[in-house]
This record gives sequence, C-alpha cells and structure tokens, in this order.
Amino acid sequence: MSPTSRHHLRPLNQPVKLQNVLYEIRGPVAARAAQLEAEGHRILKLNIGNPAPFGFEAPDTILHDMIAALPTAQGYSESKGILPARRAIVSRYQEVPGFPDLDVDHVYLGNGVSELIMMTLQALLDDGDEVLIPSPDYPLWTAATSLAGGVPVHYVCDEENGWNPSVEDIRAKVTSRTKAIVIINPNNPTGAVYSQEVLTELVEVAREHSLLLLADEIYDRILYDGARHTSVAALAPDLLCLTFNGLSKTYRVAGYRAGWVAITGPTAHAAGFLQGIDLLASTRLCPNVPAQHAIQVAVSGHQSIEELLAPDGRLTQQRDIAVRMLSAMDGVSVAEPRGALYVFPRLDPEVHEIRDDERLVLDLLEQEKILVVHGTGFNWPAPDHLRIVTLPWGTDLQAALERMGNFLASYSQ
Repeated sequence: MSPTSRHHLRPLNQPVKLQNVLYEIRGPVAARAAQLEAEGHRILKLNIGNPAPFGFEAPDTILHDMIAALPTAQGYSESKGILPARRAIVSRYQEVPGFPDLDVDHVYLGNGVSELIMMTLQALLDDGDEVLIPSPDYPLWTAATSLAGGVPVHYVCDEENGWNPSVEDIRAKVTSRTKAIVIINPNNPTGAVYSQEVLTELVEVAREHSLLLLADEIYDRILYDGARHTSVAALAPDLLCLTFNGLSKTYRVAGYRAGWVAITGPTAHAAGFLQGIDLLASTRLCPNVPAQHAIQVAVSGHQSIEELLAPDGRLTQQRDIAVRMLSAMDGVSVAEPRGALYVFPRLDPEVHEIRDDERLVLDLLEQEKILVVHGTGFNWPAPDHLRIVTLPWGTDLQAALERMGNFLASYSQ
C-alpha cells in the first residue's frame, strides 16, 4: 500500500486573520500581468512606485559607499541599526524647522518602511483597538492594522477640497478604542500636500483624545510647484509621534529596503509600547546591513531629487503630462498632485458606468497591456477612481494615456 493511500492530509486553510488583509497594488490583477509577461507580452506597469525600471538610477555616491562597506557588512548589526546611519537621520531632522529634539536611541532602521509599520502596529494594538486611517489610503496601513488584530477606521479625504482630510469626520469617528491616527503627507495615492493649518487641526484632535500620531512622510521631499512640506512632529512636540521615512522614493533605491522611524515627544506614558517595538526589532535580529550603509551618504549633502522636481525636471514634466491628458478625456477629472509620484483620477459615473473597478483595470490590462490599480484597492468606497504612476518617460506615459483614453471611450460594463 502506498503512503498516499494510507494518509489523508488535513486542509491548510488561510487563517481568519488574513481575510481582511489586502494589498491590491500587487494583487490578482498584478498576478495576471505576470502571467501575460510570461506569455511574451510587454506590460507597462503603472501600478507601483518603483523608480528604477523607469530609468531613475541611484546616485553614484550611494552605490560607492554601499560597495565599500560590503566587506564589513557580513554580520548582524545592532537591532536598531548601525549608529552612523541613525546619527545621520538625527542630523537630517535637525534641518527640519520645528522638528523636536530626536535622540539617536529613538531611531529604528528597518527593511523598508513597510516592516516598521508592521512592527509598530503589532506593538501597539490589542484585538479590537482602532486606528484612524485616511480614505483613500496607502493600503499597507489598513492591512497591517487588521493583521495586528486592530480595526481600521477610515476617515474621509475630500476630493472637492483638494483631498484634504475632513476633520469633522475624524472627530465623529474617535471612540474609546481609538489608539492612533495615521497621517500620510504627501499623500499616496492622491498627491495632496497638507497645509500647516490642516495638520494643526489634525494634531489638535490627537491632543484632545490622547492619540498616537503615525506620520507617513516617505514623499516629504517630492514636492511640485513650490509646495512646502510640514512635518507632523514639528507641530506636536507634546505628543508621541512616530515619523516614517526611507530611501525608496526620494533617493530612488526602492530595492535596498532601507527605511527608518523617528520617535519624538514624551515617552513616559508609552513605556510598554516602546518596549514592544524594541522587542520586535530584536526578534527580526537587525535590518539588512549593507543597505544601512547607504543611509548616511543619501541623507547628507547634495539632493539630486531637486533637479528632477524643477519646473523643467523630469518628474514635474511627467506629472504635467498625466494631469493634462487625463483632464482632456471625456468624463475624467483629476486633482493636480502637489507631491508624490501618482495621479488619482475620477471617472464620472454619469459618463462611465463602472460597477466593478477591479474588472475595469483587468480589462484594461488584457486589451491594452497597461497595469494600473483600481481606487477601491486604496480603501476608497466607490468604484470611480484609478491610481496611475507618473514615473515612465514622458513619451511612454503620453502613449499609454492616449491608449487608455481610447479604451475608456468605448468601454462599458
């Protein structure tokens, strides 16, 4: 008798805790794109903010420092990360107006910001605790909250008001279980850059209800048209604030997975939470050590991102192409992004009767071989938005949007 005839293997089902964990940026539509690539099709990937494939190469100084450090980067580092990189991050924030004093021991390095978000929410939440998260959001915040046993509570960002958060909606959604508020600024996916006045209102809500501030500021130096970024921590020296950032976007080394979180404000009331972060940092042993050696040189000296964001810079030109061409499409409107690397256009339901926006982007992929992300993948409630990455060369982006416009003109569900 063969072993397979004697034994029945128990099913291994997906655990309940994963049922509300979604990341549509790399979801089923992206999986279908990979299948099409394997069949020999060329896919234009406008689904993820990944600079390198579009010709945004890392500055040479970052590569040189990382290569030079390789012989000594073979062992584990401290669980928080190497000291020179953490000191460089302290120095970076000393240049930010009003940013509170930052202790080097309150800087943690991570394998990208994603890992640090996961660690933070695992350290913070008991089952049923709530986190206020913007809608639309960067979906990892919602996924990580659910995975940690928490309840994501989405507050509205108002497209009619430049995608600014609705402070009234936030106030209405605070409960006794609310532990923290997430502020993504500049915002992904909308490209909104919040004014100091708006951020002050958000901080005041956190102050009134003793909420932890979680500030996702990965795009803080990707700003257009003279927009100015205000760091949340600078407005809240009396509150515990965690500021997340990294090398992926501004410094164009997404694959290095080098991020950090800077912890400012009073800590005596949060000793258990901070011990939890320390514990989780230790259990992952340490961040990827070679990439830590890229941080000091990246955040110091000349910032090459500034040329890309000048009025004639490549990123600005591509943003302008996307806004112009989308706005010219029948039944499509877009709030002009003032930061980040995306546009989040709206499809007028009076013109485009879309009931299933995931089906829409899948059909676009199948017909035009263009990969974008549907708006509901960012926890936006209606199937009437798309997120499009503005990283391709202008000629490629223009051609893709022309094809997309032709597709939408004849599309129906």
